[in-house]
Order: sequence, then structure tokens, then C-alpha cells
Amino acid sequence: MEKVREIVREGRRVGKEDPRRVVHAFKVGLALALVSSFYYYQPLYDNFGVNAMWAVMTVVVVFEFSVGATLGKGINRAVATLVAGGLGIGAHHLASFSGPTIEPILLAIFVFVQAALSTFVRFFPRVKARYDYGILIFILTFSLISVSGFREDEILELAHKRLSTVIMGGVSCVLISIFVCPVWAGQDLHSLLVSNFDTLSHFLLEFGDEYFEATEDGDIKEVEKRRRNLERYKVVLNSKSNEEALANFAKWEPRHGQFRFRHPWKQYLAVAALLRQCAYRIDALNSYINSDFQIPMDIKKKLEEPLRRMSTESGKSMKEASIGLKKMTKSSSSDIHVLNSQSACKALSTLLKSGILNDVEPLQMISLMTTISLLIDIVNLTEKISESVHELASAARFKNKMKPSVSSEKPDAGSLGRAVPIKSHDDDDHVVTILCDVDISNTVGQSRGESSVDSCHHVAIKIDDDDSIHEKH
Repeated sequence: MEKVREIVREGRRVGKEDPRRVVHAFKVGLALALVSSFYYYQPLYDNFGVNAMWAVMTVVVVFEFSVGATLGKGINRAVATLVAGGLGIGAHHLASFSGPTIEPILLAIFVFVQAALSTFVRFFPRVKARYDYGILIFILTFSLISVSGFREDEILELAHKRLSTVIMGGVSCVLISIFVCPVWAGQDLHSLLVSNFDTLSHFLLEFGDEYFEATEDGDIKEVEKRRRNLERYKVVLNSKSNEEALANFAKWEPRHGQFRFRHPWKQYLAVAALLRQCAYRIDALNSYINSDFQIPMDIKKKLEEPLRRMSTESGKSMKEASIGLKKMTKSSSSDIHVLNSQSACKALSTLLKSGILNDVEPLQMISLMTTISLLIDIVNLTEKISESVHELASAARFKNKMKPSVSSEKPDAGSLGRAVPIKSHDDDDHVVTILCDVDISNTVGQSRGESSVDSCHHVAIKIDDDDSIHEKH
């Protein structure tokens, strides 16, 4: 009984992880019940006979979880069966002219040549990714038909019935997969990429609190729970195979939702590769948080402000990219945070040149400089990720993120915003919004109307018109 309870608990867990698995099981059962009617009903059985079993076999091997995987396997199987059947009949017909003595020798040569060439072609990376199953069915079908001992007219009838049942089984799988609670591989890949962005941004936003605060303060269970939550980034490290499989399946899928037929799935893989590189840096960075060799807190505090800004702004940039990707809109909000993180890098460089770490011991210096180097790498990767997301948005034709003419966002404390209407040559109204960080302590000294350029850390100019939004930094 304990084994039964364990199986029931495991079934509940698998169903709760993804309820679509339960629906998929019912869909496979429905497809098998449908094609089994070829065997159960006498008129259909008279037409197809024992070959009706090929429809059942087709459903079993073709029906996959996603629409793209099912469609890809179905097309591969149908085309391979058709081509191999035609070539097999041709080989059998050609060998029959040579007489009963030479015929088996020629058939053996034909089988050897096609099997050797087809097996070698399966090693080609592009062929293996999309057509491996089709080539496998091609080898099997050609061999079965070419070496069969039936007469030519019987071979034609056999090939016709088998091809018909294979097509019927494949069409049943495809129709049920598309029209009954469809699972789109493209949508799964898109959601996976958004989830990876959120996971990495969560670590970067929380890094400062973990690195610059004493972890021994507070409840131990709460600290462990927070650390486990922080280490969710590890799922990104092993997501390559899943991403490539989903991208391959998505290429077979028809247009659905906002995903076009020739959607730039390769660009998704390019963004995912950069995210994995960032995740490897984060993994190394996390090892210094949990290391037995800890740098004294007073030394860390010397560089706290720029390091916090670097990690926080990089995390905000990824969060903005995640939001834009999720809504499938073009947005330049992440670029502002990228510039802020680069500004923090320059501030850190200035601070290090000032000799603030001259009294630090060598081992502590090595650990601290490694952490700094990893954060700088993450900042540089964040810029590349932002550029790659912009390329994806352009290639996928994401919608422009429309805003009202006058920005309604409230400026942060210590910042100054102005909306200046201007006239273009085409007499179209435009609005330029200038956002400038101003040091509040300098405002008193500027009462005479003077403006300080040094007090402006960052300027963003947004030009809003009816067609698009252009943002310059």
C-alpha cells in the first residue's frame, strides 16, 4: 500500500507542476481511440485490413507534447514513407529485370547503399536537429519494401494502404494537437526566456543585501530560505538543451498569436546564450557570498555604494527587458539602467585609484578584486543582452511602447524633468522630455541662475510622436 500511495503522490506532483500533462494524456487517448476505429468497424477494416495497425503505431510514435514536435514528426514520417516507398518499389522493379539469380544481390546492394548514405547524413548537425526521425523512417520503409517477396502489383497495393494509414494517423495527431488545448513550443520558449530574465534579475537585485549585510543576524531558517531563493539562477545554467529543443519544434509550428511563421527563433537562442554566460558569472559570484573565507565587513563597506549600484542597476535592466519581452513591446527603459551601471563602474574605478584599499591584506584583496571583476563582467554582459533584446524586438516586429506626449512619470527625488514642445519642419508637434539628475545640495549655490554641468549625472531625451518613440542618452 505504501508503494501505491507513493505513486499517487508522485502523480499529483507531476500534474501540479504542469496541468497540461494531464490534458496531453487525454489527447493521446482520444487520438488512439479515433484511429482504432479502422480496426473495430467492419467497413473500414475491409478497406485497410491489417495495415490499419500502422495508423495506431503512427499515433503512438508521432504524438508529442507540443504542436511543433507533433507536426515535425508527422511531416517527417509522411514524407519519408512516401519517398522511401516510391524508391523501394523502383528498386524492386529494377532488380526484377536481372533474373532470379541476380535480383537478391542487387536488392542487397540497394539496401546497403541507401542505409549507409542515410546513416551518414544523420550525423550532419542541421539534418539531425530537424530530420533525424524522417531519415530513420526512410531507412526502415525502404528496407521493408525493397526486400519484400511480393509481386509488383501486391507491393503497390501494400504501399498505398500503409501510406494512407500513416497519413491518417499523422493527420489525427496534428488536428487534435492543434485544436484541442494546444501546447505551443514557441510560447514555451518565449516564457522560458522571460523566466530566465526574472531569475537573474532577482539575484542581482538581492546581491547587495546578501553581500554587505551580516548573514548571521536573524533566524537561521530564514537566512537559509533566502539563500535558496537566491540560488534559483542555477536553472538557467542547464537550460541550453531545453531551449534548443523548443526552438527546433517552434520552427514547425504555424502562425499563432503574435508569433509569425518565420519568427526569429535563432535570436531567442542568441539571447539565451548571453543569459547563460551571465548565469555562470553569477554562480561564481554566489560562491563568494557562501565562502568560508569572508572579507571583514568594514573593508566591504568601503566599496559598498558603487558595487550595490552596479548589481542593482544591472538587475533593473534585466527586469525591464523581461517586462518588454513578456509584453512583446519595444522599450528602451533598460538602456537607462545599463548607463547607470556603467557610471557606477567608473565611480568604482575612481575610488580604487584613490588608494582606499592600500591597507587591505593580499588574500582579502584577491577575493575582493575577484568579486569586483565578476560584477564588471556582468555589467558588460548586461549591455550585450540589452542590445540583443533590441535586435530580437526588431526582428520579431514587436509593437512600439506608446506613451502620451507629455510624460506622466514622476521624477525621482533629486532629479529635474522638463517637457519642451518644439516644431519640426513638417509642422508636427513633438515633445522633448529632458530628465537630469541634480544634486540637491548644489541648488542653493545656483540661486543666481547658474547651471552646473557636473551635477548632471545622466540625461535622457525622449521624443514622442504619433509613430514611434525615439530615446537618446
